[in-house]
Amino acid sequence: MLASVKSGGILGIDGYIIDVEVDAFPSLPLFNIVGLPDSAIKESKERVRTAIVNSEFVFSDSYRLTVNLAPADIKKEGASLDLPIAIGILMATRQIQVKFLQDYIVIGELSLDGSIRPIKGSISIALAAKTAGIKKILIPEANASEAAVVEGIEVYPVNTLVEAARFLAQESLVNRYEIDIKEIFSKDSSDCADFGEVGGQEHVKRALEVAAAGGHNVLMIGPPGSGKTMLAKRMPSILPDFVLTEAIETTKIYSIMGMLPREKALLTTRPFRAPHHTISDAGLVGGGHIPKPGEVSLSHNGVLFLDELPEFPRRVLESMRQPLEDEMVTISRASERVSFPASFMLISAMNPCPCGYLTDSTKECTCTSIQIQRYLAKISGPLLDRIDIHIDVPKVKYDDLAGQNQGRCSADMRQRITNARKIQLERFKSNGIYTNSQMKARHIKKYCQVNEKGQEMLRNAIDKLGFSARAYDRILKVSRTLADLDGGSTISESHVSEAIQYRSLDREWWKM
Repeated sequence: MLASVKSGGILGIDGYIIDVEVDAFPSLPLFNIVGLPDSAIKESKERVRTAIVNSEFVFSDSYRLTVNLAPADIKKEGASLDLPIAIGILMATRQIQVKFLQDYIVIGELSLDGSIRPIKGSISIALAAKTAGIKKILIPEANASEAAVVEGIEVYPVNTLVEAARFLAQESLVNRYEIDIKEIFSKDSSDCADFGEVGGQEHVKRALEVAAAGGHNVLMIGPPGSGKTMLAKRMPSILPDFVLTEAIETTKIYSIMGMLPREKALLTTRPFRAPHHTISDAGLVGGGHIPKPGEVSLSHNGVLFLDELPEFPRRVLESMRQPLEDEMVTISRASERVSFPASFMLISAMNPCPCGYLTDSTKECTCTSIQIQRYLAKISGPLLDRIDIHIDVPKVKYDDLAGQNQGRCSADMRQRITNARKIQLERFKSNGIYTNSQMKARHIKKYCQVNEKGQEMLRNAIDKLGFSARAYDRILKVSRTLADLDGGSTISESHVSEAIQYRSLDREWWKM
């Protein structure tokens, strides 16, 4: 007898529908799985066999079982097909009768005792089911809240193979799982450090406020102990709240990587990732035999912080150039080509020289000119061009450390940033982008009109400082953000002047 069960798999970060076809033919015992299964699926034969027996069903030795996973030309991976295979076998061997199985997506990993374990990527599979017009999903209880985030999908959580089989055969009931999206977002799950805790560095806080308002990339340069890391770690406290579409995009990535906390149905705070400088290029941008997202994708809609930037291998840093420009990582293999989203803010930090004290007024730098040049050369010009804001972070004075008035706090900064983001959302509502940093050439030409004095200032900067064409575009984008923070529609010479000041690594004294 032939049985068919609809299930789902993951390709990149997106889900797709898999038809699990099971044929039971009276013959010598044999159990085959075809359709490009990986090792985890091939090993499911023993898991399924044992789970069926331990669930008090019969796994007969008088059948030749053939399981086909369609479409057959896509590599299948993971253990989420255990449950649909088991259900298909029970149907094909006439142990259960199911009439409306085409209305359901069935996913889940089986334990040997017949219990159902959670899987990765359930939210992606639920979204794929919605796209395919399938409105019901049978899923491990631990994944129910994650799948229930998708509107229009009825989620039925199960804990055992017996429970799933009886529910599908209409012999028992399973309560539909529902979740309140508004309640998830209303919970204050963030515990971010505040910029008000940082003494001094008001000009750096201003630069980071500008960066957050327009989604710009930042490089902080300063001696050890000047507070670069402390400032970077407070960036999540001023970023605007997630909207639902952004939260779902980011949650999909964490779900397929198995990094979504079990107690969370949805990520409601923007990610902050800070990989060590020993990371590989595959770890940073993604890769592997079966391509997986890297840190740039795990930072999607959030912040990627690279501390001690020159200590990262040059090959690793250069691999970021394409994601920074295209906000997407494309990984090609002989058998497949997948893309991962990578729209993130890059916050990076570095010392001005190998010893760190080139710009320190209290300690003498011991580095030679050649050592400094070699150190700065670890960061290529094309990569620097993709970083909108370069800001000097001097050593903090005692009065700033001991002072009671800590200046800018996160709440005030976040309010101004939120207002600026609203202006950008209104401006770009028909362009498919959200922030000034995402503007392309046509958007810059349309929305970055500079007054006459500002144009003259830009001309002098380009001619005398030798800025590249990409640096010119970055200055205009930052100027547009500065105008948005001021609530104005016109970019003035003061906005252009401040934006030019944020290109410190393009100045001659750094090139020594």
